Amino acid sequence: MATNDNKRLYRSRDNMIAGVCGGVADFFGLDATLVRIATIFLLLFGGLSLWVYIILWLIVPKAPKTTNA
Repeated sequence: MATNDNKRLYRSRDNMIAGVCGGVADFFGLDATLVRIATIFLLLFGGLSLWVYIILWLIVPKAPKTTNA
């Protein structure tokens, strides 16, 4: 199994509210919709605090802009 040591977690620029779920999905190679559903489920049923989401929103950098040349 090949690993990419240069892989970084970024907030997605082209997703809904803060881009946290989209960034996590990109990082792990998952569908963003599934990550959003799992996040809502965990928020509603006590497995994840809203504070964790807000902290990730604040500390995870936004993805760099891509230039199409």
